[in-house]
Amino acid sequence: MTDVLDCFPEVADIDDPDLRGRVRDCWALACDGSGVSNLAAVPWLPPVQRDLGIDDETLVGHVRDVVAGARGLADALEASRGAAVDRDLLVAGALVHDVSKLAEFDGMGATDTYDLLGHPYYGVHYTAAAGLPVEYAHIVLSHTSRTRVEPAFLEAELIRRADEVAAAAIRLTAVDDLRDA
Repeated sequence: MTDVLDCFPEVADIDDPDLRGRVRDCWALACDGSGVSNLAAVPWLPPVQRDLGIDDETLVGHVRDVVAGARGLADALEASRGAAVDRDLLVAGALVHDVSKLAEFDGMGATDTYDLLGHPYYGVHYTAAAGLPVEYAHIVLSHTSRTRVEPAFLEAELIRRADEVAAAAIRLTAVDDLRDA
């Protein structure tokens, strides 16, 4: 199996060693539970990739973009507004926000998990199984408009916005106007 740290070197930026281990465990549990042996090869979002002809986009690349985007937003708000951002919560939350996709897709096809539950509900299972605090399940559920859970704290909002922008950047590799994606 691909080592989580090889895919996500940002895990090392989490100050709390217990939290670092739990984020790593969360991805390892998701890989084991879905039979993924090469995390680096997992596609980002198969239905969209198929529709847009962008088969080379990966989940790892997307998650790393979300971490970078959330950090950038946090940096800007800290500088301009003096916002207090919990960096461990931000980085760890961004790292696990899409962990459910391992159960949702099998190669380029949707699984029963995706068909019956949708995105991102199974991620709650992985975060809980890894012993992550409830805030991480909240981030998983609130990072997308596909649930009715709205971000309750700044770090969750930053991750949601970073995810939206990272997904838009991927779509822009295939279209000139996001309204066409």
